[in-house]
Amino acid sequence: MEQLGYFGIALLMFLDNVFPPIPSEIIMPSAGLAASQGKLVLTGVIIAGSLGSLIAAALLYWLGRKISKKTLFKWVDHYGKYLFIKSTDVEKSLDWFEKYGHRIVFFGRMIPAVRSLISIPAGMSGMPFWKFMLYSGLGTIIWTTFLASVGFYFGENQALMQQIFSQVSYFILAIVIIIVIWILYRKQQRHTQNKL
Repeated sequence: MEQLGYFGIALLMFLDNVFPPIPSEIIMPSAGLAASQGKLVLTGVIIAGSLGSLIAAALLYWLGRKISKKTLFKWVDHYGKYLFIKSTDVEKSLDWFEKYGHRIVFFGRMIPAVRSLISIPAGMSGMPFWKFMLYSGLGTIIWTTFLASVGFYFGENQALMQQIFSQVSYFILAIVIIIVIWILYRKQQRHTQNKL
């Protein structure tokens, strides 16, 4: 990480968004550990990681604005295997976006695989770019800050770091499930009121 520097961190986080097998869960804690050893500055690590992610998110958003579903699936069927992306992953992202709307962009920045793909359906849906970047920015900054801080404070203790990641994964999943239930409940309420 010291040799890669801030540009390298930004590049790796960019790749994390367009090439899912490179996980931010390894990149950012490693950069945070380097910062704890005085080789980098924690604030610089967080800014670099967030910028790399947001540049990739913006690129994928504009890709979503320019291509049709048919073209997207055709491309994924041909080239997705090289990026470890399947048509089912894309279909899942499109479904998530249609079901849960713009809010999923915020939470999607913290969920592996969804983080890489949620930008495309956001672009396809015509979500305003400023709103997309606002939600993406908030989710990305929270996630990169968390990961870098875990590496900064607990990087020397690998077992504890793993335990923290597993607990946080469950916590984020629980939040997403609660939000999904709330959205479904609200839709059901509106549906019932419309019938009356």
